[in-house]
Amino acid sequence: MHNYRLTALCAIVLVLGFVACGGGGGETTVAKESSQPAPAAAPAGNGAINGTVNYSNGDPDTAIKMGADPVCAGLHSEPVQTETVVAEAGKLANAFVYVKEGLSGSFSPPADSQLLNQEGCRYTPHVSGIMTGQTLVIRNSDPTLHNVHALPTKNEEFNQGQPFQNMELEKQFMAPEVMVRFKCDVHPWMAAYMGVVDHPFFAVSGADGSFSIAGLPAGDYVLEAWHETLGTQTQSVSVGADGAVDVAFDFAPTAG
Repeated sequence: MHNYRLTALCAIVLVLGFVACGGGGGETTVAKESSQPAPAAAPAGNGAINGTVNYSNGDPDTAIKMGADPVCAGLHSEPVQTETVVAEAGKLANAFVYVKEGLSGSFSPPADSQLLNQEGCRYTPHVSGIMTGQTLVIRNSDPTLHNVHALPTKNEEFNQGQPFQNMELEKQFMAPEVMVRFKCDVHPWMAAYMGVVDHPFFAVSGADGSFSIAGLPAGDYVLEAWHETLGTQTQSVSVGADGAVDVAFDFAPTAG
């Protein structure tokens, strides 16, 4: 009897050890430590860049013809502009400005989501920015069919219909890309542009052409301003440990 109990106990120990090691037909999974160190968190800073985007050719924007969809046309009592070039008093809106070079360390995306709204058969905002890994919410606020067709080159393309009002979908971009274009295949005048960057140091110029990028650590940076039809401009800027640096971008109509 003693030998029987000893044999049974040994068998139980062997079975438990076998299961604990991943036996029983399953595959053993061994955790491996990465040979690459985790990127260091970027230091916070008190520097800032304040700027203005100028344009000296009036406001050449044109009205959208929405007659092809009576629902869209009925959502507006006044003509709606394309927002391709929005300028007033020599100041240019909708320029995406971001730190292109000079940053070090890693930056975590914010917990808050970014909204791209389809409202009045237009994308709102027309130009915006988002961090890699941040959640993008795309909403149809109109009582008509839209489809969201994103056309990135470094991220995954998607094309998804939203036939009902208040429908939403969520997406993320994981690779930096300036810029990602959005369109609606149902309404060809609808377009939006989104800059995807892996840091929070970006802005979009407002109606008065102004923008501000805060929280920068001291350093030398390359700043780029992008516009839908007027191209890009870059300039170098040195940011101190405290205070703001003033910059200006001057855009002109492209030749031809």
